[in-house]
Amino acid sequence: MVSKATFSNLHRSAKDLVDRSLDRHVRLAVTGLSRAGKTAFITALVDHLLQGPVHHQLPLWSVARDGRFLGAKKVPQAHFHIPSFKFEQNINSLRADQPVWPEPTAGVSEIRLKIKYRPDSLLWRNLSQTAELTLDIIDYPGEWLLDLPLLHMSYEQWSEQMAQSLTQPGRAELAKNWLNLGAQLDLHGAYDELQIAQISQAYTQYLHECKAQLGLHHIQPGRFVLPGELAGAPLLAFFPYVWGEINSDHDNKDSALSMLSARFEQYKEHVVKRFYQQHFVHFDRQIVLLDCLTPLNTGRQSFEDMQTAVEQIMQSFQYGQSGFLRRLFAPKIDRIVFAASKADHVTPDQHENLLALVDKLVVNGQREVAFSGIESHCIALAAVKSTQVGNVNYQGKPHVALTGRQLDTSELLSLYPGEVPADLPQAAFWQKQGFDFVNFAPPVVASNLPLPHIRMDLAIEHLLGDKLL
Repeated sequence: MVSKATFSNLHRSAKDLVDRSLDRHVRLAVTGLSRAGKTAFITALVDHLLQGPVHHQLPLWSVARDGRFLGAKKVPQAHFHIPSFKFEQNINSLRADQPVWPEPTAGVSEIRLKIKYRPDSLLWRNLSQTAELTLDIIDYPGEWLLDLPLLHMSYEQWSEQMAQSLTQPGRAELAKNWLNLGAQLDLHGAYDELQIAQISQAYTQYLHECKAQLGLHHIQPGRFVLPGELAGAPLLAFFPYVWGEINSDHDNKDSALSMLSARFEQYKEHVVKRFYQQHFVHFDRQIVLLDCLTPLNTGRQSFEDMQTAVEQIMQSFQYGQSGFLRRLFAPKIDRIVFAASKADHVTPDQHENLLALVDKLVVNGQREVAFSGIESHCIALAAVKSTQVGNVNYQGKPHVALTGRQLDTSELLSLYPGEVPADLPQAAFWQKQGFDFVNFAPPVVASNLPLPHIRMDLAIEHLLGDKLL
């Protein structure tokens, strides 16, 4: 006899299948590199939709502007084995008396909404006065996509690439502890689990230092710094061998080299491939959030590393028009939005430059999208607007300025951050760099009002507008 729970799951799966075939189900993936604002974006997106049609501040979303948006509600997610996105916890953080930013993305999570609206098309109006769209929002770290090139590498090739990376400024200094410990390893001798674990921990710490001190994003393996559910797993106890050439011709199965190679291969099979197959190939829409401001502040190496990481992420996406059978069995991303986040951290006169900069960063990916006939958009947004626009004196002249609470001190601060380059910065920019980006705390917002934002409605329109006709 089929249990009630099993029957409920089967019914839900069948309904999802029907909804997908009728184009009433969208799986929206939200990604970006660390500190790009993924969690804040999803929290704000869900909050705006749950606010309903009464108090919304979404004039650029055509469904809301035309009065056809009837509301949204949370419903049980489809995959019970995937952690739920912590919406309630996050929105409470943003709406507290002393608001704080939500905890950043650490792994895959999802949330499901039902959006109710009045259809605009004659066909739908003849069928029903109202319609529903099921929206699954999936949050995942962009760093995980940086591991996909490992699938085409051997352990030896990866080790050689990591050895080459140590020639970049600052890396060898941060790697001293790891390099000293690893130099004591007998690569072809019998492996010592404790020694392997110690060197792996030192390598992981080195990667964290690269992120914290050098502002780097293009770090492999990505799960070492954002392990998710794999934290503490032996699968993450390996590292590249950078202390000389690797000769595996006469190696034995009990050697340190054999163990490191095996774990590298297992990581590719059970972590990289599994993520791609279980999640990535099922996305319909994608928004990629990019924090261009922090790397501009940190320096040339950080910015160029971010650029490399973005290009790597772009190579990971699958694009293609979604016909009936493809939607059911092999969905493809058919629309993508590239969003420069934290637009509230620069003055409005710099938004055009910020938009131009992110356009330059993703130009190669946009070419691929255009070749496939897929629609893409670049926007500059702030999921939660944390500043107000005013004026200050700068170099003896009045300038437009930002006022907000500084994140570290909570002190009210007014400043002119400087000009954002409209093109990829060249050497002259870094020599006379005058950009002064400051992190701001979230604003205090009344409990009955929507979160303030910049162009969240435009993001919603680009991502969902065609699905609510």
